[in-house]
Amino acid sequence: MAVLFAVVLPVFGLVGAGWLARRAGWMGAGAAIEMNHFVVHLAMPALLFQIMSRATWRQLDMPGFIAAFGLASAAIFASTVAWRRLRGGALADASLEGLNAAYANVGFIGFPLCMAAFGADSMTPVTIAAILTVCALFAMALAVLEFGLGTGGTRAILARVGASLARNPMLVAPALGALYAYAGPPLPAGAERFVTLLASAASPCALVSLGLFLAEPRARPDMTGLGIQVVLKLVGQPLLTWVLAHWVFRLPPALTAIAVILAALPTGTGPFMLANLYGRKADGVAGSVLVSTVLSIATITVLLTWLTNSA
Repeated sequence: MAVLFAVVLPVFGLVGAGWLARRAGWMGAGAAIEMNHFVVHLAMPALLFQIMSRATWRQLDMPGFIAAFGLASAAIFASTVAWRRLRGGALADASLEGLNAAYANVGFIGFPLCMAAFGADSMTPVTIAAILTVCALFAMALAVLEFGLGTGGTRAILARVGASLARNPMLVAPALGALYAYAGPPLPAGAERFVTLLASAASPCALVSLGLFLAEPRARPDMTGLGIQVVLKLVGQPLLTWVLAHWVFRLPPALTAIAVILAALPTGTGPFMLANLYGRKADGVAGSVLVSTVLSIATITVLLTWLTNSA
């Protein structure tokens, strides 16, 4: 219970505050979109740049963590796509469902949750997990979706995926931060203060933005498919990550715990944005975000308690 009240509820309480603000009419219909734009294009890139600009190359050298988290995410995505295709689903929609089952909300929930649970030392692996999720996994899903739609040849599809990644501030910002850490002088005091102020807004605004998004009324999705995706996200992905981290790559207990908790995070809003961008049915995607977010309060509390006690 201590984990629930000291770590989990304060983080998810900000999600609830955003939900209440929208439901009560304190914030309008466009609030979720505009706040999300602020987080994705300004605040979160500042946070990622700051973390990477302060990290040493030795801190970034964690191939076991990258493999455990990355392989588990890819396996959940691929198995969901394959299962959906076997049931006769279109490849483009199967890609979105696979992303639902594997896209952990590292950017919005992972940073504040891991800071509260594991401290500042967890921020570098969280940043790595965020890059793997919003860049590598997202690129994989985007490529599969493009192939499913059949819009152009392989070279054209790969070019569109590459261009999308090159414009992604969640990839550009940490890459610039890593380069700056390697070659740049210390930031001047004024610039450091500016980046710190902007980065400090990332986590609270991200959580409130998620609450605003969840408060929007939507049609009832297919509950069978949604249930499978949520189980894979909240149970399958953290379980597979734990097996890889603990038994295969033999990570230290603290790094194993971070990897498992990040894998256990609910579905992020990235799949919903992708569905809207390509004009695919988005109600099921939004339903996965809502249901997995609510249920993850319990599952993350259980996992954090177990991992803390077994460390």
